Order: sequence, then C-alpha cells, then structure tokens
Amino acid sequence: MDRINFEGLGISLDINRVAFEFEGIKIYWYAIIIVSGIILSLFLCHKDNGKYNIKFEDVLELALFIFPVSIIFARLYFVLFKLDYYLQNPMEIFNIRNGGLAIYGGIIGAIVTILVYCKIKKIKFWDMVDYIVPYLPLGQSIGRWGNFFNQEAHGTETDSLFRMGIVENGNYIQVHPTFLYESICTFIIFLILYFNRNKRKYPGEITYTYLFLYGIARSIIEGFRTDSLMLGEFRISQILSIILSIIFGSIIIYKKVRK
Repeated sequence: MDRINFEGLGISLDINRVAFEFEGIKIYWYAIIIVSGIILSLFLCHKDNGKYNIKFEDVLELALFIFPVSIIFARLYFVLFKLDYYLQNPMEIFNIRNGGLAIYGGIIGAIVTILVYCKIKKIKFWDMVDYIVPYLPLGQSIGRWGNFFNQEAHGTETDSLFRMGIVENGNYIQVHPTFLYESICTFIIFLILYFNRNKRKYPGEITYTYLFLYGIARSIIEGFRTDSLMLGEFRISQILSIILSIIFGSIIIYKKVRK
C-alpha cells in the first residue's frame, strides 16, 4: 500500500497496484483500467453502427486483431528506445505489468492493422479510421489512470496547486501529475471529436483533427515528464508530437482554404 498526496488540493489517498489475487495470480489495476477503457470504447462504437457505411461487426472483428498488434507495437517501440537495458535483461521485455507501453507505438500498430484489414475486406481506410478514432482519446484518458496506480509517467518536481506527493527511491517528492494532465486533455479531445463526428466534411477529417490536437497536447505535457524515451538529448515523443501537429494542422488548414 502506497500513499499519494495532493497537498494543494487537500487530498491523500492510499493505493495498491494490485487490485486482487485469484488463485495466486495478481490482478493489477493497470490491466483492469486498460480493459475498462477498451470495453467502454467498443460500447460507444456500437452506437455508431452504420456511420460512414461502416458496420460495427467489422469494427469488432478488426478489434480482435488491432488490440494484440497494438500492444506488441507499443511494447516494441518502448523497448527500442531503451535497448541497452533490455539487451541486458531480455526477459523483462515480456513484463508489461509495470507499464512500458508507448502510445505512438500502439498507434503505428493500429494503423498497420487497419490498412491490412481494410485492404482485405475492401473497406475505405479513412472511413474506418474516422469511425474508430473518436474513441481512441477516451481510451487514453481512462488508461492514464493505470499510470497513477503504478506511480509512473509523472513529471518534474513542482510546488504547483496540483502537485502530487509520492515516495520515489526512498525520498518524498512532489511532482507534476502529468498522467492527470494528459487524462484531462485527451478527454477534452474525445469530447471535441465525439460532438463533431457527424459534421465530417471529407474522409480523414476526424483523424487529422485527433492527430493535430493530440500532437499539441502531448508536445507540451512531454516537456514536464521525467521518464521520456530519449534519442540523445531529444525527447522522442515530444519531437514526434510537434511534427504531427504541424503536418496535420497544415492539412486541416489546406482543406479549409481549398473548400
């Protein structure tokens, strides 16, 4: 049991990474929260059955492939940028109970899976992606609370109102709760996409908007984090987020001007 304090808000919580044990197997909150996000997203997807001429049964079938592939890609992406450690500890590659899933790796895996599936099923790629993508930030928003229970994905030390007090390496520190920042931002993005999904003016618009908005949010939040995947002195996710926001922001502007 660990104690987490939000002193600025007058909140103190005792948390345990393990939700319960079943026949000696520990079930972690991280896994429960991720699965909950997936289930809720699929439920909302079902309510959109027929939108953009996409059938929910195709989405459900796609999900059977997309989730395992995305998890594998998310893990490989994370491992790739911490390769020195995992070459020395190869069995740790398979230990995802402590986190270590990179969202951009998951997105790459999802895109590859959707491309292959749409090619086989003769479904328009942008229609399928636009159908699914509003619920991606919802899943992200929920999933970030798994980081809270793992006490990971936090930021640098701060004395801000929202500071989070944790014990790390035997020392009590107060840090930016970057998991919370991203959870709030992605939920706002979900609301924007959800309430605009019926106003799509061209295929890909919903997806472009997601990548633009998430790119902006992540590029800012990543600057606070202490566990960023690095390439030399550069934060990989921050650089990628900036590139995505520029590219897809430009596409959105070009489409509007053209119309």
